[in-house]
Amino acid sequence: MLKQNYIEGENAVNIAASVERAVHAGRVAPGQLLPPVRALAASLRVSPTTVAAAYKLLQSRGLVSGLGRRGTRITARPPSPAAGTRTLVPEGAIDLATGNPDPELLPPLDQALRVVDARPRLYDGPALLPPLATFVAGEFAADGIPALPPGGPESRAPAMQRDGSVGLTVTSGGLDAIDRILREHLRPGDRVAVEDPSFPGVLDLIAANGLVPVPFAVDDEGPIPAAFEEAIAGRARAAVVTPRAQNPTGAALTPGRAMELRRRLRRAPDLLLIEDDHAGPVAGAPIHTLCEASRARWAVVRSVSKFLGPDLRTAFVMGDALTVARVEGRQSLGVRWVSHVLQQIVLALWSDPSSARRLARAAEIYRQRREALLASLRQHGVEARGVSGLNVWIPVREEARTVQALLDRGWAVTAGERFRLQSPPAIRVTTATLGLADAPRLAADISAVLQQRAALA
Repeated sequence: MLKQNYIEGENAVNIAASVERAVHAGRVAPGQLLPPVRALAASLRVSPTTVAAAYKLLQSRGLVSGLGRRGTRITARPPSPAAGTRTLVPEGAIDLATGNPDPELLPPLDQALRVVDARPRLYDGPALLPPLATFVAGEFAADGIPALPPGGPESRAPAMQRDGSVGLTVTSGGLDAIDRILREHLRPGDRVAVEDPSFPGVLDLIAANGLVPVPFAVDDEGPIPAAFEEAIAGRARAAVVTPRAQNPTGAALTPGRAMELRRRLRRAPDLLLIEDDHAGPVAGAPIHTLCEASRARWAVVRSVSKFLGPDLRTAFVMGDALTVARVEGRQSLGVRWVSHVLQQIVLALWSDPSSARRLARAAEIYRQRREALLASLRQHGVEARGVSGLNVWIPVREEARTVQALLDRGWAVTAGERFRLQSPPAIRVTTATLGLADAPRLAADISAVLQQRAALA
């Protein structure tokens, strides 16, 4: 008889539920191999078909991955109620871990709230307010993103069946957009090419949707062409790329790298391409998109969280018309629309005449803080990366001990484990609020800790 004490039930639903409870309770570790179908069926006295159906349910929820003859395992990042738990920074420590923008560089809401139209809006309004659609479409077009036709957002519906037609919509944040796009095009078991290291939220979404991540390496100029091509050629159905301010490495696509990647992408015309432009105008680098209007399935997602404020929970999706229509259609069945009050606030803040100056100032301050740490680390001979964005990525030998040693010195940073698939160990330091005067002291402490760890190795 098979020895296991956490799987039970007489039907597929109950068997799957027992495994899910064990995962969330921590009784089953990520990567652990589940019992073979026939062995578990014999143990539970059910048919192999019932166990196979239970495993299929678990895969659809992102809890397990089927590896054919190699068996079925708990995924490396199973979705769990604890997965979104916020980073706890001890009192007295300087927070360089949570990844937040500097609140002092976000626009105050007072003026925007005063211009909000307080009249009630009912169920028959547009998903995306027309004035906001016009403004955002202009922002995308200015950045070289394939744009809406001259008639504006209202003219996109009749053009949906034409090759090269595009659409624009709004979602409740960048991750919400990526999640909806993946759900509308992919099914459990499909492969998604993803940066390594990558933002944990994206990796968690891939796992939660039962998808299989296929990692590709990145350098300061973005995805490494050979690694990217290998990933998308390996039966990948989609790819997620960060064009600038890549989290955690700070990579930013250069014109030459973008041109080379576009050339390789043309060899995979059916691949769904998603660009996650999460930092937008405060990234500290221009955007060089990989998306082309001639591509069948693509989307550029731009969140306002880093430059207008995370609490606005708003992002915009410019993409091929079918993808946008699917996102809007599914959204209309659930949350229905993004609050028009929030949309009005976003428009007021982003379109304000002083917005360009304010965003340029924020981008410059973030650049100074990031480069101050990089320069100080170079003086100590410490390797680090971060050509754009709000973070610096520092290779280390032992993540957990390095993080703890820095915390003992008053610095809260993030271990790289949550960001990595196959890439080597590192720590992420968020420099968004790092004072210029503090950078040399932090660099000295990082250098001292790394030297101590090397001496003990």
